[in-house]
Amino acid sequence: MVINSSLNKEETNNNESSKVAQRKSQILDSNASFNDLKTENDELNNLRPKSFKDYIGQEQLQEILRISIAAAKQRNDIASLGHILLYGPPGLGKTSCAYILAKELGTNAHIFSAPALERPKDILGILMSVKEGDVVFIDEIHRLNKVTEELLYPALEDFEIDLNSGKSESARVMRFQLNKFILVGATTKLGYISAPLRDRFIHLYRMEYYKDEELALIIEKNCPKLNISLDDDAKLILASRSRGTPRIANRLLRLTRDFAHYKGKTQICKTTAIESLNLYQIDSAGLDAMDQKILLTMINQYKGGPVGLETISMLVGEDKTTIEDYYEPFLVQSGFLMRTPRGRVVTDKAHEYFQKN
Repeated sequence: MVINSSLNKEETNNNESSKVAQRKSQILDSNASFNDLKTENDELNNLRPKSFKDYIGQEQLQEILRISIAAAKQRNDIASLGHILLYGPPGLGKTSCAYILAKELGTNAHIFSAPALERPKDILGILMSVKEGDVVFIDEIHRLNKVTEELLYPALEDFEIDLNSGKSESARVMRFQLNKFILVGATTKLGYISAPLRDRFIHLYRMEYYKDEELALIIEKNCPKLNISLDDDAKLILASRSRGTPRIANRLLRLTRDFAHYKGKTQICKTTAIESLNLYQIDSAGLDAMDQKILLTMINQYKGGPVGLETISMLVGEDKTTIEDYYEPFLVQSGFLMRTPRGRVVTDKAHEYFQKN
């Protein structure tokens, strides 16, 4: 009787292990192509810095990562570097940091966007597929759904996840050990990340806007990659109109290259750069057509404000979330707009700028 009971118990455990293994296999199979979520083209990837030697700006972040990487390697435990949360405006190099981090560690980078990880099995498949020391980058991590986020908690702390097998009364939960990995989260809205998730990151760093001199260096490094040449004045023109953002600097460089090639030029001078940017409606302060429309609407119809966000959205015909997340940060940072409890207010600097132009 005891022997039969032991055999039955052993058979039950084997069945449960088999079900968990089968469940793991299903998750891995369904996520076999998760790297296909990367959609950036080769030219954009070619413009990314490949190492800290090529990475310009964010000196404090670079120093922090160098120290942490060196210390982790000394301990022969790469994952002890800890998870990293990068926050700040878009286009400042968060994804590039993940690529560089993986290269410095000698591991792989897996790049994802949070909205693409809609189902819990998506994140499970990723975590069970990573190798020791790999970097998992999740962009816009504040948009993870609640279930997916909660699955990350034990994975981030103990490198374990819970897998369930069976249904109703026969359901069993078994804990599965993961390879140690490093999560790099990126967000433009730190306040939208829950405290339990935020507290599991060791490093929290705010990405800062770039200076014109730094952007000019980025443009200079990327010119040979795009088979174009700019003189020093043209580089500074592009840098000054890039809103302190490398992504925009690279976009303007590509647009200017197209304009120059259309004109039959391989060397871009100051005049050509200005003509190109004027064509694309990027003025001397880096304001585009919508930036100008927002400010001029507030000046002409409300004498500069205060004006509510919903009113601005209705007047200019742009979604209020887009205005708040994309246009406002630069307008506030550059001193053209103020956010007050009563609404948005155009500054004296903006009034003077439009009077001159």
